Amino acid sequence: MAIDSEAGRCVSADIAAGVSPAAALFHSLSDENRLRIVARLARGEARVVDLVGELGLAQSTVSKHLACLRDCDLVDYRAEGRQSFYSLSRPELMDLLASAEHLLAATGHAVALRPAQAS
Repeated sequence: MAIDSEAGRCVSADIAAGVSPAAALFHSLSDENRLRIVARLARGEARVVDLVGELGLAQSTVSKHLACLRDCDLVDYRAEGRQSFYSLSRPELMDLLASAEHLLAATGHAVALRPAQAS
């Protein structure tokens, strides 16, 4: 699924095109870089520059993926001066990712979609 390069949106465009909200949500999580951003934000808020440095992605790529995640209300931001700090807005997302980890492990494809839990 491509991100609309003009608006940086994906979910609203999908729903407007007749895709169900559930399918649009899973489309928003179907990109590996968006999953990496979600996993990073699960550890705490971050600025675009932080995500660029930590994930090794271009600034424009990070911004477009954040716009997509914001569009489906999974990510929000707060402004502080000229900086924006992004964070996960829906804690239920961690439950969804935990379920996905269990399902993938059961099918023989174990993955870690969430940050490791501190012992």
